[in-house]
Amino acid sequence: MRVIRVGIADDHPITRTALRCYLDEQDGIRVVAEASSGREAIDLVRTHAVDVLLLDLDMPGQSGIDALSMIKAKAESVGVLVLSGYPEHQYAVPLIRNGASGYLNKACEPSEITTAIRRVAGGARYITPVVAELLATQMVSPTPGGPHEQLSARELQVFLKLAQGCTAGEVAAELSLSAKTVSTYRARLMRKLQAHSNSDLTYYALKHRLLD
Repeated sequence: MRVIRVGIADDHPITRTALRCYLDEQDGIRVVAEASSGREAIDLVRTHAVDVLLLDLDMPGQSGIDALSMIKAKAESVGVLVLSGYPEHQYAVPLIRNGASGYLNKACEPSEITTAIRRVAGGARYITPVVAELLATQMVSPTPGGPHEQLSARELQVFLKLAQGCTAGEVAAELSLSAKTVSTYRARLMRKLQAHSNSDLTYYALKHRLLD
């Protein structure tokens, strides 16, 4: 039986350790490398032969969102399974459109991670019922929930942080962006979402149930 080689990219050592211990106990799966940032995740797929990469989104320096497109560009054959604490309705669809092979919330059962890894390693995508419903809804009506569903993953990330009350400077620091870049994103969001202030962004996010 072919062994599925897995990489783990997550900035929390305890999460990486728990995943490694669990996955190494599964038949035909072995964790071969770990990364603690988006930059390290990109290096991981360049220097290790992996079939599936488990990718967190919130990591210091280059985030998982930034890393995804570069990983797919450098190692197209690697299946990227996003394993995030964010609920599916926030990031799953834009990330799958951007090349992710699947999206799992960290609240899922460990056995589902194993199932997803095996499916992705076989060249398929792993779509949960929740994500399938989101994708189906958007196919029926391209903008059912509002213009936020047309935002890129990065635009959505900046939007949600501003909607949560973060200042542009705080967003810049958290996402390792320049203040000028965040201001550009903010202006773009204001135009796309027809908002005039951060309070409008918060109201929009609450109205569309984008904040936990």
